[in-house]
Amino acid sequence: MTTPSSPPVADDSPAPEGPPRDRGMGQRAAAVLVFGSSAAVLVVEIVALRLLAPYLGLTLETSTLVIGIALTAIALGSWLGGRVADRTDPHRLIAPALGGSGVVVALTPLLLRTTAEWAAPALLLVAAATLLVPGALLSAVTPLVTKLRLTSLAETGTVVGRLSGVGTFGAIVGTVLTGFVLISRLPVSSILIGLGTLLVIGAVLTGWRARRWRRASAVALATVVVGSLATAFAPGGCDAETRYHCARIVADPERATGRTLVLDGLRHSYVDVEDPTYLRFGYVRAIAAVVDTAFPAGEPLAAHHIGGGGLTFPRYLAATRPGTRSLVSEIDGGVVRIDHERLNLGASTGIDVRVEDARLGLKRLKTDSRDLVVGDAFGGVSVPWHLTTSEALRDVRRVLKDDGLYAVNLIDHGRLEFARAEVATLARVFRYVAVIGAPVDIGLDPAAVPVGGNMVALAADRPIDAAAIQEALDTRETDWRIATGDTVTAWTGDAQVLTDDHAPVDQLLQPHRSPTVR
Repeated sequence: MTTPSSPPVADDSPAPEGPPRDRGMGQRAAAVLVFGSSAAVLVVEIVALRLLAPYLGLTLETSTLVIGIALTAIALGSWLGGRVADRTDPHRLIAPALGGSGVVVALTPLLLRTTAEWAAPALLLVAAATLLVPGALLSAVTPLVTKLRLTSLAETGTVVGRLSGVGTFGAIVGTVLTGFVLISRLPVSSILIGLGTLLVIGAVLTGWRARRWRRASAVALATVVVGSLATAFAPGGCDAETRYHCARIVADPERATGRTLVLDGLRHSYVDVEDPTYLRFGYVRAIAAVVDTAFPAGEPLAAHHIGGGGLTFPRYLAATRPGTRSLVSEIDGGVVRIDHERLNLGASTGIDVRVEDARLGLKRLKTDSRDLVVGDAFGGVSVPWHLTTSEALRDVRRVLKDDGLYAVNLIDHGRLEFARAEVATLARVFRYVAVIGAPVDIGLDPAAVPVGGNMVALAADRPIDAAAIQEALDTRETDWRIATGDTVTAWTGDAQVLTDDHAPVDQLLQPHRSPTVR
């Protein structure tokens, strides 16, 4: 006979505590790592555009290349970082990722400039590596940190969402900080060396507890220091790094007062700091010949200049036409500072330089307020596309007086598809159009293959005196010819008209063959 068992007696004693729950990584530390690594990726990407511009040009293709490599690095690093985090203790990987990326970032200026100088064909390969390696390593930090923070399935969404948001915010801060603060105040080499140093220090702090990492940290720091010192002696240095350009002033060995303004490896302006009437570049002499022919000698003009550079032509007008008022739209304030400090701008009068985008500057001008508009703005090897369109040219026509004149400097090579398109666009807006350049390039020798380079397009709503301009061109020994009327129509052919909706300037331009006169 069995007896019913007694009900269990409740045990009020506390249950034994299990091992403490491993949070993996503190929330603040995780946020700092994800924020910092994400910001660093964008800093490297933006600065790389500036670093490559002197060698590849500041073109749509260069920007697309850098952005594509950066996105590839982010995707590759996120994918591999996640896979490795599932197979290895993430604690062991974060410090090497930060340290390795820091070393590559700090050495990037030295590697790229040395390669461009001594092994130019390998530049793209080295550029890809210096972007891909640190970008992938830094992007791997987020999945590694996420793995350490995911200690419970119940909070997966919260952890992943929070760290994703922190990483995105870090990328935004890195972009804004670089574009609005760092590039305007520091050389690109200093930005990258400083960032690389911070990443190595972050690696030291993150992995200090691991003895095996201490020796590697010392090696990494030593590498950064040595690389930083070597960068100072690397080729390709700048006299000044502006918001948009690597700028240098080169003295003319044949003329004591001659100076050439070089921006991103291209000669943009030649200035005689004592004699503003001395014009070295052929396209500037051509524009001077046109203006001297189109307007009575010595008569002061109201002129607007789209793009400033060394301000060669505004200085010429101030010297040869006293009383001329030249308003200049120059987007790069650093170039304006160079004009004042290195190119003796203070000696010229009647020149008002505004640091602004030229398209916006045009909109601010009154209708029928200018005798002359000169277009000489370039971003790298091309005219910024938004200054080439029919909408922009209608604004030029609006500010010109009835007898006003527009002269624009163009550069093209190969089939001259951009130059033809720009002239076709001018013909759509203005009543009279002419082209000045080498005979082989402007359709005066149809059997010859165009060579390309600089040419000047003219546009007005009054007739253009081609014979007088040709005589002035010959007097100035330009070796250029002027084409008008049916010759220009045949030369442009079926070239597309550029509009704000479709102006593929970078695609129309052929690759430039050598550092061309701007």
